[in-house]
Amino acid sequence: MKPFIIFMLMLAPYAITHAQHRETIHLWPDAVPGETTARHAAVPTSDTSRGVVRLTDVTDPILEVYPANPAHAKNVGVIICPGGGYNILAINLEGYEIAQWLNQLGYTAFVLQYRVPKKEAGALQDAQRAMRIVRSRAKEWKLDPEKIGMMGFSAGGSLTARTATQYNVKAYMPVDKADSLSARPAFGMLIYPAYLDRGEGRTLTPELHIDKQTPPMFLFATADDTYGNSALVMAGALRDAGVPAELHFYAKGGHGYGLRPGNSAAEVWPTLAAKWLEHAGTR
Repeated sequence: MKPFIIFMLMLAPYAITHAQHRETIHLWPDAVPGETTARHAAVPTSDTSRGVVRLTDVTDPILEVYPANPAHAKNVGVIICPGGGYNILAINLEGYEIAQWLNQLGYTAFVLQYRVPKKEAGALQDAQRAMRIVRSRAKEWKLDPEKIGMMGFSAGGSLTARTATQYNVKAYMPVDKADSLSARPAFGMLIYPAYLDRGEGRTLTPELHIDKQTPPMFLFATADDTYGNSALVMAGALRDAGVPAELHFYAKGGHGYGLRPGNSAAEVWPTLAAKWLEHAGTR
């Protein structure tokens, strides 16, 4: 088989899900803070194991908009942060497929391509900017600007937690009117989150500043996940601060399963999250 055909087959799952979004929003109208390389589209890696499309070399962060069907749309929006260890983005497994699930529930979804690899500071800038842009344009999608939340998987769960606890941190210089708005998510959903227990003795990561103003959170993880302690530590800190939090901790499931069938954890968390989101989105 010719190399070009092989490459196109590798990209097939990416193309199918990618085609269904309605709009692409480039987060930064001019220079991207801290970037020294020219802007270009994210690069799919050659690793497509488990049918996962992995993007890297993100220099032009974007939001891809998935509006809910107007017939049953709610006024709640969710920004999705795929995982990938801050090295890649599992863009279909933890991005597009999640957006389609949220659409089925009546929520407008926004898949965030934040900067990778190894650009954690840039990723926080992108997440704050994404929150402000969606809030500034909420009326276009018939959303309540006070009901824009964030959802993340693995490293994307880390980024969601960082955004929810550092929304007052000025991570970048304002670029337009949208930056006058709050970057605080209305709620956070952390699915098998990672890197939240980098404190001494596997305690809470020091950069996560939790207080009574931290938004409510839903957390799901499993005991056999290498990063499972992150959810436990985060849930304890939220409880201690008096922040509404719901933690589900199952025995098995591992890590990086998204919501695909065949994994016991993947088959249970969406129902639990949907029930929680129905109430969190109306607070």
